[in-house]
Amino acid sequence: MKKLAFILFVIVSAMSLSACNTIQGVGKDIEKGGQAIEKAATK
Repeated sequence: MKKLAFILFVIVSAMSLSACNTIQGVGKDIEKGGQAIEKAATK
């Protein structure tokens, strides 16, 4: 049972770390979109 819990913990940890990169990329895309909207509004 402990071995199964450890394996699940490792899998969840790996998925969480890979999700951080994805979320960071999405944040950058949203920021660039906001900057484009801001530029269009100030023209």
